[in-house]
Amino acid sequence: MARNIGSRYTATQILGRGSAGTVWLGEGPEGPVAVKLLRDDLAADQELVGRFVQERTALLGLDHPHVVAVRDLVVDGNDLALVMRLVRGTDLRTRLDRERRLAPEAAVAIVADVAEGLAAAHAKGVVHRDVKPENILLDMEGPAGPGGAHPALITDFGVAKLIDTPSRTKSTRIIGTPDYLAPEIVEGLPPRAAVDIYALATVLYELLAGFTPFGGGHPGAVLRRHVTETVVPLPGIPEELWQLLVQCLAKAPASRLRASELAARLHEVLPLLAGIPPLDVDEPGAEHAEEPAGHAAAPGAVPAGEEEGRRRSGAVPLVQGSAPDSNRDTHTSMRVPAPDELAGGARGTARVPRAPGAPRPGSAKSHKAAAVRKRRITLGVGAGVLVVALGVGGWFATSGDDAPQDTKQSSRPAP
Repeated sequence: MARNIGSRYTATQILGRGSAGTVWLGEGPEGPVAVKLLRDDLAADQELVGRFVQERTALLGLDHPHVVAVRDLVVDGNDLALVMRLVRGTDLRTRLDRERRLAPEAAVAIVADVAEGLAAAHAKGVVHRDVKPENILLDMEGPAGPGGAHPALITDFGVAKLIDTPSRTKSTRIIGTPDYLAPEIVEGLPPRAAVDIYALATVLYELLAGFTPFGGGHPGAVLRRHVTETVVPLPGIPEELWQLLVQCLAKAPASRLRASELAARLHEVLPLLAGIPPLDVDEPGAEHAEEPAGHAAAPGAVPAGEEEGRRRSGAVPLVQGSAPDSNRDTHTSMRVPAPDELAGGARGTARVPRAPGAPRPGSAKSHKAAAVRKRRITLGVGAGVLVVALGVGGWFATSGDDAPQDTKQSSRPAP
């Protein structure tokens, strides 16, 4: 059913729903637009509306090919809406749900586009604060680039800041999506441009691997990993690309590249990726979904047992007792973990990629394999001593010019 948005726009069809509101297909004086109608409770907060209106100039000034431009801001009665450019395509989450992972060339091309959009925003002092696949749109009407990737645009600037205002949250709360939160956010520091770089590097890792580097299980465990874990290497990508990922996932914000630098470096790496197929690594299993002992639950969190089988187990419902949103929008509110909750072993809850068919670390199959290897090593040492003894005797029985030859080579590469 159509509805009027202010005096200039008409919303005709729902395109999607998220944690901040509903996106409609709309018509305006200049043709089709996308209208993000924000939640009623946001529109009813007059202080919040005033702050958002103050941001209007910055939002309207973000005009870049890889940013979904805000055309207008409508404040009319109970309606608070962002009128945006209409992008005919899909979001990156939908593509990931369909393909699980992308070829490195396509993944890097998409992330390079987003980095260029973020660079334009950061130059104007605007930090996105919620970079994730749901907020990256693919323009299917645009020309296909490297790896067949269509142009990518970052959307929803200002929405995270809109929700996270002093009147709505406390200093002990975190607003964001657990899988993509930079360590400094988890530790309660104010968000700067570097948080967008960390989140975008997380997105790139996810496009390559099919899962995020620190996600899985209870949101509290995810937050802890961001602070304490070291990212695990992905096999099959050039070293230059891996070093970029490591630098942009650095715990210290100052160690990360700026958005413009990241975009330039990604374009330099692109020629090395032509023809490389999607990576063949398995996603870490459900054993990582367990909540660490003594960790407090986040509001609306799903019990660890219910997380099993979800490809992105970081997804949590936005309302207590409800199922996660169908569009996997995981923007949620959590408390800042205490220092003792963030302390612990650097590898305690790591999600380690593994080759297909290999046992998961810590599993019963893994322990059994280790026991078998131990028995083989013991037997192998004994057999080795016998072979050496026989070899020495044989060497004395032959001419001194002939050296003993190995007759069996290991099929495993040297470590």
